[in-house]
Amino acid sequence: MSRFTSVLLASTLVISGCAPPRVVALPGTLAPIRQLPRGTLPDGRRKLVFQWELRDGEIGARGDGVARIASPDSVRLDFFLAGGFGSGAAVLIGDSLQVPGPDMARKLVPPRALLWASLGRFDVPAERDTVVRVDGTLIRADIGAPVHWRATFRGDTLTRLERIEGGRLQEWVERSADQKVVYRNEAARRSLSLVIQRSDAVAPFDPSIWIL
Repeated sequence: MSRFTSVLLASTLVISGCAPPRVVALPGTLAPIRQLPRGTLPDGRRKLVFQWELRDGEIGARGDGVARIASPDSVRLDFFLAGGFGSGAAVLIGDSLQVPGPDMARKLVPPRALLWASLGRFDVPAERDTVVRVDGTLIRADIGAPVHWRATFRGDTLTRLERIEGGRLQEWVERSADQKVVYRNEAARRSLSLVIQRSDAVAPFDPSIWIL
C-alpha cells in the first residue's frame, strides 16, 4: 500500500458522536416563484492550479493540485501529496464520477452535485418544490419538500450549496471571492480546502485525459 493511500485511509477512521447541525429558516424576503440563476461553467477550457489541505479530526494532509475544466460539463482533478509521496485523480463528466482507488479514498471527493458547485456549476436533481428568498444581492433557495438542497447565489454566481437530510446539514461547499473553496462533511467531521493559485484559458485537451 502506498503512503498516499495510507494517509487517505487513516484520515477516514475518526468517528464523531455529534449529530450534524440542524438547518434554520432562510433569511431574506420571500420572492415569487422564479427561475434560479443558471450557474454554468465559463465557456471554453481552463486549467486551475491550486493548493489543498485535508482535515479529519487530528489527522491532516496537504499538497498541490490541477483542475482541467472543459465547458459545459467535464473536469479532471489531479492532486499530489506534499513531499512527492503520491498522487490521485478524479474525472467528472456530466453525471459520471470516476475516482479510482480504495472505497475510503472516495470519501475525500465530494458527491457529484457538490463537486460541480465547487467549480460554480449548479446541477442538482430536479425537485418539485422550491422556496426562494432575496437578501440584498444574495438569492437563497430551499429545494425539495422536505428540503434536500439549499443554494446561495450572489447575483448570477453560485457561492454555496448545502445537502440537507432530515432537517440537518450533512455536507456543504462554499466558494469565496478570495479564490478559496471549502468542502465540509458535517457527519464525518471532515473538511477539504482549496486555494486557487492560477486560472488560465488553454487549448483543447487531449481526449486521453478523460480516461483513468
